[in-house]
Amino acid sequence: MSQQQRIFFWSITAALGGFLFGFDTAVISGVEQSLQTLWHLSVWEHGLTVSIALIGTVLGSMLGGIPAERLGRKKTLFWIAILYLLASLGTALAPSWGVFLLFRFLGGLGVGASSVAAPMYITEISPARSRGKLVGLFQFNVVFGILIAYLSNFLLSDMGTQSWRWMLGVQALPSLIFLIAVLIIPESPRWLLLKKGNLREAREVLTMIDPATAEQTLLAIQQSQSQTAASSRLFSGQYGTPIRLAVLFAVFNQVSGINAIIYYAPRIFEMTGLGKSSSLLSSAGIGLINLVFTLLSMNLIDRYGRRTLMKIGSVGLILTLGLVARAFYLQDFGMTVPVLLFVYIAFFGFSQGAVIWVFISEIFPNEVRASGQALGSFTHWLMAAIITFTFPYLAEHFGGGNTFLFFTLMMVLQLLFVLRLMPETKGTSLEKAEKTVFVH
Repeated sequence: MSQQQRIFFWSITAALGGFLFGFDTAVISGVEQSLQTLWHLSVWEHGLTVSIALIGTVLGSMLGGIPAERLGRKKTLFWIAILYLLASLGTALAPSWGVFLLFRFLGGLGVGASSVAAPMYITEISPARSRGKLVGLFQFNVVFGILIAYLSNFLLSDMGTQSWRWMLGVQALPSLIFLIAVLIIPESPRWLLLKKGNLREAREVLTMIDPATAEQTLLAIQQSQSQTAASSRLFSGQYGTPIRLAVLFAVFNQVSGINAIIYYAPRIFEMTGLGKSSSLLSSAGIGLINLVFTLLSMNLIDRYGRRTLMKIGSVGLILTLGLVARAFYLQDFGMTVPVLLFVYIAFFGFSQGAVIWVFISEIFPNEVRASGQALGSFTHWLMAAIITFTFPYLAEHFGGGNTFLFFTLMMVLQLLFVLRLMPETKGTSLEKAEKTVFVH
């Protein structure tokens, strides 16, 4: 196996956590009505059934940095794989609503923790020249997992009254593959050196990554440790700049309205008078466009940089959201809104969707990367929950025009953030990227 193939295998293994993240998130869409009928769920119970995984995700993202720091990135990925496997089998075989909720919550914990550990692991084992593309594999796999979940639900929908069990249980197969593959990959060299003091093993892994730069990278990690050894607590005061960047980036990711549009696309289209014919558009169509433009972004992020993609994406999101708001104000719909939302998804996948996990995993110094990644991920999921839960209320009470105008104005602020505050981190080592962030 060549050096390049080896690093790709390690990265795609960690990114399987993203595939399961996407699959686990989307698979509920195909079973929620069956579960409501089976267990005679009230409206409140039905809402809890759908959202319990999101609650676990917020908690998993908040706590995911702890095992990543103490046990290591590899062991954390292993336990995430266990959570995914338990969740898929547990929900598929659940004899009661209460048992289903428990295992669905465990799956949510896995999703949240994987959004911390997987991008961080890939960041720490990737060469600087291809780090953006490799970390982008995580987001690509999230989107791919969502698309496969929709396809899987469609293919398994004719399995009779118990088809919902097959839809949920099929996730056990990729979970098992993830579990086995994680056992083969090495530990992060930065964790080995900074947390375990294991110089020999760290050097071995860095040599496998790139023999020509192994000693240079080793020295840079050691120097960064000695320069910033004063405190390894994220909120000690000296990490204010990366904290602000991570939190703002995660907030802007969600106030773009992405989750509202993905989860409530049929509702949005009904508001425009299109009716239920939009169900395919809201699932497979949006998922496919997201996948294509995430893939395009992965291939450009290391060549043109994170800021360039974000500038293009921000302008595109402002235009599309602004035109959707205008359509609502003028009540001039036709096929305009569906087309605009397709274009919106394309710009989002090209910029925010692909860049977020790369950027947040790069900007924190080695000694607080786990807690910093957890903070960014927690902010992302907390805002996702808030936007998802409040969108129906906002749309009903303030109207589609005002709601989409709000999203538009938030993207104007995002563009200003990119132009004024966001540093470029492409092509530099993680240790140099730290310095870029602090001096930007």
